[in-house]
Amino acid sequence: MIDKLEQTLAYHERTKHSFGRYARGPGRLDWATQPDPFRIYEGARRIPLAQIPIDASPPYDAAFFAGRAAPRRLDHRSISQLFYDSLAISAWKRAGDVRWSLRVNPSSGNLHPTEGYLLGGPIEGLCDGPLVAHYVPLDHALEVRADVPAEVWRALADQVPREAVLVGLSSIYWREAWKYGERAFRYCQLDVGHALAAVNLAAAGLGWQAVLLDDLGSAQVASLLGLWPAHRAEPEHPDCLLVVYPQGQTCGPVSLPAEVQAAFGDLTWQGSPNQLSPRHADWPIIDEVAVATEKPPTTADHDRDPSLPGTPEGAEALDQIRRPGQPPSLRQVVRQRRSAVAMDPHGTLQREAFYTILQKVMGWPEQYPFASLPWPPQVHLALFVHRVEGLSPGLYFLVRNPEHREALRETVDTRFRWTQPDSCPSGLDLYLLVPGDAQAVARQLSCQQDIAADSCFSLGMIAHFAEPLRRWGPWFYRRLYWECGLIGQLLYLEAEATGLRGTGIGCFFDDPVHELLGLEAHQFQSLYHFTVGHPIEDQRLTTLPAYPSG
Repeated sequence: MIDKLEQTLAYHERTKHSFGRYARGPGRLDWATQPDPFRIYEGARRIPLAQIPIDASPPYDAAFFAGRAAPRRLDHRSISQLFYDSLAISAWKRAGDVRWSLRVNPSSGNLHPTEGYLLGGPIEGLCDGPLVAHYVPLDHALEVRADVPAEVWRALADQVPREAVLVGLSSIYWREAWKYGERAFRYCQLDVGHALAAVNLAAAGLGWQAVLLDDLGSAQVASLLGLWPAHRAEPEHPDCLLVVYPQGQTCGPVSLPAEVQAAFGDLTWQGSPNQLSPRHADWPIIDEVAVATEKPPTTADHDRDPSLPGTPEGAEALDQIRRPGQPPSLRQVVRQRRSAVAMDPHGTLQREAFYTILQKVMGWPEQYPFASLPWPPQVHLALFVHRVEGLSPGLYFLVRNPEHREALRETVDTRFRWTQPDSCPSGLDLYLLVPGDAQAVARQLSCQQDIAADSCFSLGMIAHFAEPLRRWGPWFYRRLYWECGLIGQLLYLEAEATGLRGTGIGCFFDDPVHELLGLEAHQFQSLYHFTVGHPIEDQRLTTLPAYPSG
């Protein structure tokens, strides 16, 4: 494990951007090899899914807590809605003769390395027996990869609540490496986090909940999804499984007996994966870190303390949030989510709305989508506040896990103020470090991108880094990025619900961020940047429906 940890840390160091050099990438884009954004299993039988019109229930803010939506029955319609509101196409954009799709779940560079799967028993209107199916966003359909014997499915079903299904996620690293080279592994993991949150909140809209099955190992997930042996085309790597079931029930640990894993290996797997590019570039370090961060089967010892983070008063205050005017529905917000490409440098944000956004990303253990994670928060936010009415501009810090507060204060620059704003709500661990205009430094640290300075605020996600990797294993490296992606997805949705727009920023100068904060060694590391503001729409683009009948 020490060798794997060293490999993981070496990858992280090698793929940092700095003022003097960027992480190794392709140099130029070979457009003839741009990967197809849609994986298809040619020859697999199809199950078309329904396009469910957007309705007003549940309201957006109410959906983040259990009991706000009556659980829907498990059938063809509800499974259709689960995927439609999480991994489906949300719209098409067109500029002249060029057309490209947008999805409910965001992706670095809109390249979409993440694939989705369904593993379940008989479902009314969808299938008469247990199956493993691959989700096809292009057509909003399921491709049946394998029919599962009833007794094999029962060995899993007996460990989960009634009317539960499993949703699997995997990654095709080549889709990101084509554009971003060695740093692509990071971006693929961020996209897994986005997808985790998207599935979790789509489930909440159905009165369901999604829980990460984090005791399973990578090879076990691969077995259940039919990802072994490696695809003849571009490899597809297992990420995780979520168990999705009606709210109000509980799910304990799920194991995969050796005989059940062997039975999945003996299934007749249908369909051949389409080839995404005619030729490829090799990035050996991605293969190395992928192996180093594979997860073995474990018995989780990272269960979260229900008192973390913050206080019950903070969670109760969040539960009472109501936005002025007619509240948007959850489904309206998740399907209208977009990434801004430019920001209005004069736009402002009300202080109360800013606090609401921060409360939503604190990670209360009772709140979706954080309730799906079995570990306590490991990621904090360094905030560059530019234009929040009633709040002084400057560098702020949001502590999402109070157990890290003292370590952070002892580690960062000793000149920082650590002053909590007078207006700060109870339970929000927010501090002003340095007052003043932070636009220039935000732009510089985010690879000179104006979008980090022209927004109302931008931020860097600062992960508690070395200790969890040493304690739980190098496989937790992926999960730190998943947590960042989950926070990013929630920031996207909060921006939309507030009438603004967000954008994830994967390009930033890693160690200069650490130097700004006074962070040394690997105790804390910056893993993802984000920005929220008033978008400037590109009037040259035409928006088209997601599907022909949509």
